Amino acid sequence: MTETRMAAETHAVSAGHLIVAQLEVAGVRRVYGVPGESFLDVLDGLHDSSINTVVTRHEGGAGFMAVAEGRLTDLPGVAMVTRGPGAANALIAVHTAYQDATPMILFVGLIPVADRGRQAFQEFDITAWFGSTAKKVVVLDDAASAAAVVGDAIHTSLSGRPGPVVIGLPEDVLTHAVQRGAPVVPRALARTAPAPADLEALGRFAQAQRPLIVVGGEGWTQESGEALARWAAAHGVPVAADWRAYDAVPHVLDGGNSYIGYLGYARSDANARRLDEADLLVLVGCPRGDVLSDGYSRGLSADTVLVMPGDTLGHHGRLDQHIVADVTAFSLALAVRNYTTAPQPNWLADARADYESYSTPRPVGGIGVDMGVCMEILRAELEQDAVITYGAGNHALWPGRYLQHTAANSLAAPRNGAMGMGIPAAVAASLIFPERQVVSVAGDGCFMMNGQEIATAVGYGGRFIAIVVDNQCFATIREHQEREYPGRPSGTHLTNPDFAAWAETYGGHGERVERTEDFQAAFRRAVSSGKPAVLHVLQDPATRAPRTDS
Repeated sequence: MTETRMAAETHAVSAGHLIVAQLEVAGVRRVYGVPGESFLDVLDGLHDSSINTVVTRHEGGAGFMAVAEGRLTDLPGVAMVTRGPGAANALIAVHTAYQDATPMILFVGLIPVADRGRQAFQEFDITAWFGSTAKKVVVLDDAASAAAVVGDAIHTSLSGRPGPVVIGLPEDVLTHAVQRGAPVVPRALARTAPAPADLEALGRFAQAQRPLIVVGGEGWTQESGEALARWAAAHGVPVAADWRAYDAVPHVLDGGNSYIGYLGYARSDANARRLDEADLLVLVGCPRGDVLSDGYSRGLSADTVLVMPGDTLGHHGRLDQHIVADVTAFSLALAVRNYTTAPQPNWLADARADYESYSTPRPVGGIGVDMGVCMEILRAELEQDAVITYGAGNHALWPGRYLQHTAANSLAAPRNGAMGMGIPAAVAASLIFPERQVVSVAGDGCFMMNGQEIATAVGYGGRFIAIVVDNQCFATIREHQEREYPGRPSGTHLTNPDFAAWAETYGGHGERVERTEDFQAAFRRAVSSGKPAVLHVLQDPATRAPRTDS
């Protein structure tokens, strides 16, 4: 914030402008949103702000961009929407941020205070709607508290188990003048380090023959991910990732590799077996939840240590030690400890060999483009710190299994399985990291849910490559149908446009890829175009997932 503006805002200032000033002080660089008449004064404050206002094409897109911002940076992503319809559209992103434990702030413009309870235009109960899927919901009824409310929301969103905070903004309160209004000093965020006694208790590694570390959640850095991975490699302890937390530790690391792949949906049978066989389970940043444990059925009885900065929300099964610590602080503290460990021979080596086999792309055959070959090409073409995004569906099985992460903050995908996040996440990633390569792997169903946000990327100079896998159906549900109701597909067929031509109408680059041998050249042209790009990849409708024979 400029000195002139700071001086001005120690005098009378509207609540809406004070909200913007507080976001500036917190270091927020972007807000994503669809404008509404209910928060005009905030929009006016953003006019002269250092914050970039990213106008999106749908509130769901704005919300998902904010989730991606919270996932990829050290601040909550911020979205702004209006009253009932806008808030309803943004709810999917709040649910994602809550289940994924991702910091996010959602501002929702509301009707004037005097109109409450009269079924005014677009009125809704913000607490009833969001109260069960946000860390906190607050309505700004006192203009003088605008800065304090926003400052508290940012702190709440980031502290403990991260998550979304929703702030209601009555349109009349926003215009109220606050005498001598000024931003508040942001509260210091506690990054709790493990207590010495907690670290001593980890001497339990000495008794474990089959220890397993599982990493997940938020707050990982390049330093902490490498530190934990190197410590684990030196002590013979495999490290698995929770579902869609694949960038927590490097998959490949000089000085020893300990990463063995992931748990949850589409995990290898080898990792499922190791979760069952483990006699010591150290969960760092993630509870033993539904997806990680195959529906609360695996790894429930091992000696269990849970390292989380907040409570144990979502943890199921045995819990022997809860270390209240930030994942980075814990990993760096662990890295300088030299515990006695005696895992069974080849416990890590065998796990690593299974991972390398399972994660090596291989052809799947069929007509159309072979996604197994495409993944092999991408592994060679992607830059080391490329950011990968995707939404939910069978298309996500390919990058999740085969693309490697060696850089922190290189994956933005919904852990709650929300469709439609991949493209908005790619837009946000391209704005957050304009110097990094961004690639989104999208399904034809998932892509069309927020594909219009390519227009946002064009408007703000974002660049990414979207690989749209077209198999003419909602493939995940079709596979469930084929298992439960063979020969009776229902409600899962898709009729698709020409996605490449569609992208070009937005000002992007588009190509239709019908043969496997054309993919590499098309990808390189997309990269060199310097535009948001769509590769419309035609896949065999009968070959919708990687091979399961490994």
